[in-house]
Amino acid sequence: MISKSMQDALNAQINLEQYSAQLYLAMSAHCAGKSFKGFAHWLTVQASEETAHAAKLIAFLLDRGGRLELKPVAAPPMDFGGVIQVFEQTLAHEKSITGRISALFEQARQEKDYASEIALQWYVTEQVEEEAHVGETVDHLHAVGDQGGGIWYLDSRMGKRARA
Repeated sequence: MISKSMQDALNAQINLEQYSAQLYLAMSAHCAGKSFKGFAHWLTVQASEETAHAAKLIAFLLDRGGRLELKPVAAPPMDFGGVIQVFEQTLAHEKSITGRISALFEQARQEKDYASEIALQWYVTEQVEEEAHVGETVDHLHAVGDQGGGIWYLDSRMGKRARA
């Protein structure tokens, strides 16, 4: 059986993962509206991953005898600036998620909830990958700028991301 405090913390994370999916869908629509179909595709795939992350946490919570408590998901912004700003905001968001996952991991450790600690290890590793990939994209965008052929090449490359 999972503790009430861990149940509440996991429910909060589930809702945050759902917000992340909404945020990335909004960013995708923003990029598509600027004819950056590759960046839009990458963000749509990212949104699907965030939904899968929430589903994985839900399954874990229910397997532990916890109760799912979904709350309304806040509407994300509609405007994000240029593509560079979109991915800078994506990186900042992923860093905030990393902080939340770290806090959950620490809570599990303090509660001696070994099952939650082990389950959360996957998310710790996933966040390292997320930050690294988005950080690399930000670096590439800064290198090519938001004008000229370089950004269109990156757009094309981002459009090749396989669906999760």
